[in-house]
Formats: sequence, C-alpha cells, structure tokens
Amino acid sequence: MAKPLGVMKNLPLGKAVPANITRALPVGARLNCADNTGAKELEIIAVRSYKGVRRRCPKAGVADLVVASVKKGRVDMRKQVVLAVIVRQKKAYTRYNGSKIRFEDNAAVIVSEDGIPKGTEIKTAIAREAAERWNKIGSIASIIV
Repeated sequence: MAKPLGVMKNLPLGKAVPANITRALPVGARLNCADNTGAKELEIIAVRSYKGVRRRCPKAGVADLVVASVKKGRVDMRKQVVLAVIVRQKKAYTRYNGSKIRFEDNAAVIVSEDGIPKGTEIKTAIAREAAERWNKIGSIASIIV
C-alpha cells in the first residue's frame, strides 16, 4: 500500500525516497554496462537479498543489487562474476508523485562488495532511485533522471 507523500517527509537522512518499482528483470536477463570498467554486457545470475516464493524465478528492478556475469567486453573482464546495481529498466514503474518513468534499455553499474562503483564515470542517464540509494553511483553519474 502506497503512503501519501506527506507521511514520507520524516525519513532519516541518507535513506532513499521509496518508489513502487516494478521488478521486471528476471535471472538470465541481459543488461548493458553503463560505466567505463570495460564490460559491455552483463547477465543476471542472482538477486541479492531477494525474498521470494519457492520455485519462483527471482526478479530485480531499479536500484537492486544483483550478481552478474560479464558476457561481452574486454578480454580480462569476460567470464567474471561481479556485483552490479541496476540503474535503468525498460519496464515502466511509478514514482510516488504519480509519474511513470521508463528507459530505452536495461543497464547496470559494476560495484564492489560495499557498493562503491568500480568505474570512474557514467556517461549515460541513470534513475533517481538508484542515485539516492547508492550515493557513490549518484556522485559519478553525469545525468540523473
């Protein structure tokens, strides 16, 4: 159940403003890599902290942390298992102000175990929800939508 925006004002600092994000990327989905680490395409292997139903395929959405495999990219990056944060998804989701947002593609940023991005810049647009939840990703992004 969505809470009215007025109730959300008393959130502690550092917490992201929640959105009703549709989790549209199942295990096996291919994502573009939005940073400059050398990877070009990632495939989702698992979703971190996913609490689902038995025998249901785990799904992820914007600002979720996933375990991914590098499918295309530099030779030293390929076949590596990495952690990534999803920053864009094609499926539309609803923000708390009532607006719906969707992107042209699905994309992720490779991060370390503690959420610090491995790349130094993100030249493409990322979702505001991902930038608010992962502060370091928001700081290296050039465009936040």
